[in-house]
Amino acid sequence: MHDLLYGKVTATAPPAPGFSRKGNKLNGVGWHFLPAQHIPRQPQDVFVESFLRDALIRLNPEIAANPNRAEEVLYRLRAIVLSVRSDGIIRANEEFTAWLRGDRSMPFGENHEHTTVRLIDPTNLDNNQYIVTTQYTFRAGPAERRADLVLLINGLPLVLIEAKTPVRKAVSWVDGALQVHDDYEKNVPELFACNVFSVATEGKELRYGSIRMPVELWGVWRLDDDAPPSSLASLKHTITSLLRPWVILDILNHFTLFATDKKKRRLKIVCRYQQYEAVNRIVDRVVAGRPKKGY
Repeated sequence: MHDLLYGKVTATAPPAPGFSRKGNKLNGVGWHFLPAQHIPRQPQDVFVESFLRDALIRLNPEIAANPNRAEEVLYRLRAIVLSVRSDGIIRANEEFTAWLRGDRSMPFGENHEHTTVRLIDPTNLDNNQYIVTTQYTFRAGPAERRADLVLLINGLPLVLIEAKTPVRKAVSWVDGALQVHDDYEKNVPELFACNVFSVATEGKELRYGSIRMPVELWGVWRLDDDAPPSSLASLKHTITSLLRPWVILDILNHFTLFATDKKKRRLKIVCRYQQYEAVNRIVDRVVAGRPKKGY
């Protein structure tokens, strides 16, 4: 998985914005690998504040004009993380998602006019910083957990990956998904405040799911893939498709919704691969001006 995500290049200092490249080609699928010990954060920090502060200044002219305004945004985001225990993980994630999508504003304009705050640039993707790291430790009170891999965009841990050993027949992706669902989300829920989705794999099969989604509903992802779902070829295709930075951002911005069920419980729903593929094909046809045709 590591080589597919970021090739064989390891950074020892915070990488500049933009995809990881070797020459004119993407390195892996565009992530910079930065070892956890080189990431400037404390175990009790959900996101990397220095990386996010730099992004806020880079992406928001009003904050660039007065960098102290970044602290006001960081204060708001810390408050969302702190609300996880009182408001619940779904409610906190829903509010953080609104910030990630650029749906929140602050009075940073002329005469205190509200202006949109961007945590991530959704159009010029090279304006964002993309980091994958391993052994991402998070501590909440007495509880401490260490995620196998985490994908961070502008210092925000958007995807958590639990990778189990592929050599033990008794271990499957289910073990990783249960660890996320039954352990991490319950004991260190703050870590999922800005989570888009989580991934579990044992090196043969891969599934993904949104926060609090029952493990039996975690889905496969196999766009245009005829290989058997448990084959190595299918796994490689899944990793290089689902975990591309622009796919994660597309799912965040266009294929994630929050709803209330009949028991008045708030739910987070992310798309299945069929929905993602069909909708994007329809959009491509509309943009290209082709005749209408269903899928």
